[in-house]
Amino acid sequence: MTKMFSRHRWAYVACVSLWPVSLLAGATDPVANLSACKDGRSSCDRSRLTPSELTEVARADHARNVTACRRGLEACDSSRLSLPEATALAVAEHDRNVSNCTEHVGACDTSRLTSAEAQDVAAAERRRTISRCADGVGTCDTSQLTESERAEVALAQRQRMVSDCRLGFARCDESQLTDSETRNVALEERRRNLSDCMYGWDGCDRSKLDRQEAAGVDRAARARNLSECQAGRDRCDYSLLSASEAAALAAAERLRNSTACREGRGYCDRSRLTPAEAAAIPAEAPVASSAGRQP
Repeated sequence: MTKMFSRHRWAYVACVSLWPVSLLAGATDPVANLSACKDGRSSCDRSRLTPSELTEVARADHARNVTACRRGLEACDSSRLSLPEATALAVAEHDRNVSNCTEHVGACDTSRLTSAEAQDVAAAERRRTISRCADGVGTCDTSQLTESERAEVALAQRQRMVSDCRLGFARCDESQLTDSETRNVALEERRRNLSDCMYGWDGCDRSKLDRQEAAGVDRAARARNLSECQAGRDRCDYSLLSASEAAALAAAERLRNSTACREGRGYCDRSRLTPAEAAAIPAEAPVASSAGRQP
């Protein structure tokens, strides 16, 4: 009985001694709590703040409210603003409204504009209309434009159409081109086709090349193919090589193979070595099979 009471007593003492530890473990870090209060987070416990910390948190709350009002957020409480802050907010809201109306973005309340600002906004909208008509973007209503503005738009539209023709775009209407413009467009088309042929691009139409241009295109194609073969790329067509090019390429490949076999680096096909070259290769050098032999 005495032993059992002793065990219970020590268990009680141990439990009581651990209370401060458990209480400390459940307590929030004062620094973290202050940060939560300054940020307006729900984990904030204001009852644990010192008087100086309460002042610091109140200042942070006020600054956050000013920011919310400046950004037009629902969290704004304008009644908490000082007179200078309320004045600065009114100025910022007015300027933002003028900017929204002028740029045609966001919420715009034209009733809050002054007469001069309303004129500026109308002028900005007129410039946008002219720009849309000239660029062919969006809706164009020329009924509100002056005669000179309509002439400006017509000139811009014609210049854009001529440019489309020169660049080969589908919007080109060749029936509206002058003789001079037609010749320039045809010249640009010929140059564009020649460039496509010289670089081997899909837009090439060889039927539009003259004899000299076709010869130049053939030379470029052979040079491009030779470069592909020399680099060992898959676009190489050995059948297009001349006898001298094939011989030079074969000699370069034999030299490369001999070097690879001799130095033990790279692909080596021993079957393509001369007896003298084979004898000079160290016995430990790795030697590949003759599969996939190239000329």
